[in-house]
Amino acid sequence: MTAPSQEHAPLGATRVPGRVRWVLVAGAGLDIVWATHRLAFLVTGHSPVLWVYVAGMAFLVWQLATAAFDRPAVASPDGAARLAAARVAVLVPVYNEADDILRGNLEALLRQTHPPAAVCVVDDGSTTGDYATVRDWFTEAASRAGVTSTWQRQENGGKRSAQVAGARTYRDADFYVTVDSDTQLDVRAIEESLQPFEDPQVQSVAGTILVTNYRTNVLTRMQEVWYLSMQMVDRAALSRAGAVLVNSGGMATYRAAILWDHVDEYLTETFRGRPVHTSDDSLLTLFAQQRGRTVHQPSAFAFTAMPSTFDGHRRQQLRWMRGSFLRSGTRLRSLPLGRFSYWYHVARWAQYAAATVALVVVLASGALLNPMTILLGACIVGSVQLIVASTYLALRRNDQTTGQRLAVLACAPLVGLWSVTFLRVLRWYAMATVSNVSWGTRQSVEITGREAPAQRPVLALDDA
Repeated sequence: MTAPSQEHAPLGATRVPGRVRWVLVAGAGLDIVWATHRLAFLVTGHSPVLWVYVAGMAFLVWQLATAAFDRPAVASPDGAARLAAARVAVLVPVYNEADDILRGNLEALLRQTHPPAAVCVVDDGSTTGDYATVRDWFTEAASRAGVTSTWQRQENGGKRSAQVAGARTYRDADFYVTVDSDTQLDVRAIEESLQPFEDPQVQSVAGTILVTNYRTNVLTRMQEVWYLSMQMVDRAALSRAGAVLVNSGGMATYRAAILWDHVDEYLTETFRGRPVHTSDDSLLTLFAQQRGRTVHQPSAFAFTAMPSTFDGHRRQQLRWMRGSFLRSGTRLRSLPLGRFSYWYHVARWAQYAAATVALVVVLASGALLNPMTILLGACIVGSVQLIVASTYLALRRNDQTTGQRLAVLACAPLVGLWSVTFLRVLRWYAMATVSNVSWGTRQSVEITGREAPAQRPVLALDDA
């Protein structure tokens, strides 16, 4: 068992002025002009492919332009006073986590500028240890901080079961914050995540997830730039419409009623007669979307550890893809037809289907037998992904040098190529095996604190 870490100094980050994001939009527009011209030359006689590409790039420009307006919600003085009195319970399900990473999670929770009323830890039948050292430290530390702490162990029942078991130990919460056991919250994360709730229509708030162990290798750098750019483009654009479809497991905040009004459905969801243990975050977000607005708070930061091996990455992506495909059917059945989120969801699947057909047309034409065609296609994919990933420059982490930031951004073209090759094939496999709804989680400790930065993550946002 890894010895628990000691408390570390906080990290920090700032957001660059909004005009930088407009430069990215202009860049995307120029990319359309260049890449469309080149693609038209490549696929002469295959105009459907060209139009699919143009439509996809136009959609990307809309996302970038909409996301450029995204700003952190800031409550009014009266609203801030009401939110400051809100009782927040943090739900921490734990399964086969490294002791040092779990302690880092709990240390961050006790440093919050809006202290949680309760932190509810549930060990979901871990097989790698009993966390006795961490538990004893946390019980004492929480007591000193005036935070109610609960710690229980149950037979393995899955993440949803552990979350609900934790919530049942503190039913007086106004809001529940869900975090993964390998996540460390920014010191202001809870306070910032509460700001959008001044609007009574807001039912859930997604945090902004960064990768703790991004410096481990190229794979973790790819995940850092990929996940952040998705949040700052796709999720930010949806947030403007109050239509975020999936909150990250790393951190999300919900009105308490979202959980309690749907607790039975949450615990007993089945697919083709089998219990569903994945896609918990998207189901809670769907419950919130049915009731009102679901938004993203770009100033509520959390750091989470990502798989650093190919096998871990493959299993994580496969689980997410199966859950995404399963949840798509739920959304089509459950979302009101008048909601933006419903039609956005339909449009994305139509876009994916059209892109798949276009790919088949290109393959059938034999165009990919030409090495120059493959090279130019790779350049187009890489340039598009680099434009999207350039949003990474809109956030500065103080644990990075300029060289380290650029090294992460340099991985963006690899992300594009990885997405259109391996991950596309993996998604087809996930769709074909969607009935496998088991969690597929770690059977042993996969990530230790040795892969984490020397400091604990805390971010501050300065939006000009």
